Amino acid sequence: MLQNYGAPTKQSYNPLMARKVLVVDDTKNIQLMLKEYLQNQGFEVLLAYDGLDGLRLFTQENPDLILLDIMMPNMDGYQLISKLRAESGVPVIMITAKQQEADVIRGFELGADDYITKPFRLRELLMRIRAVMRRAAPAEGVEPVLRVSDISLDTGKHEVRKGDTLVETTPLEFQLLKMLMESAGRVVKRQDMSLRLLDYGFSGSESTLKIHIRNVRQKLGDDISEPRYIETVFGIGYRFLEDAG
Repeated sequence: MLQNYGAPTKQSYNPLMARKVLVVDDTKNIQLMLKEYLQNQGFEVLLAYDGLDGLRLFTQENPDLILLDIMMPNMDGYQLISKLRAESGVPVIMITAKQQEADVIRGFELGADDYITKPFRLRELLMRIRAVMRRAAPAEGVEPVLRVSDISLDTGKHEVRKGDTLVETTPLEFQLLKMLMESAGRVVKRQDMSLRLLDYGFSGSESTLKIHIRNVRQKLGDDISEPRYIETVFGIGYRFLEDAG
């Protein structure tokens, strides 16, 4: 658990302060390249050489976004994101040379918000960083708190609660849940969900979307065979149930 490392109290995500990026990668030239580029874009950049060092810096510095390599000594990227997601919804973009679908899926299953494969263009990485931060930001001009059954979603604080219990979500999971709750009782098509999420930088397939939906279900304690919250409408999409059974 992160508290063993002296983790700070979790704070609500504030996009106006989202300028601190933690780069966790064991390749020095990639670290230096990212540091120079992102500093020129106005970010404060922290560097970690492996997962253990990344975990230490996360608990000390409370970064606003993490760029995370997978293959590292001591603690790899999969192990680190598992520890982070136990207690934090900090946005994470995985940077990896592994392009097999199974590796990408595993990263999403563990709670990554996005991924980019090496070699990558710095401009594309910047766009992905901004997109992830944008979908982590509270929406403007909408009802600040959505409530359906015993689930509440606070767009101002960027928090989800089940009853009185805080439910940690990634920025993408938050947007998915918000989309479903806004249409509670009605079916939201998978294709429509993917298209609407394009505004927040989502570029995954419908199969990737299923993984994020499954993660949301798990965090809500939902059972796919007897859903209380998110119902699958086979061949079409998903529906957030208005009354928990």
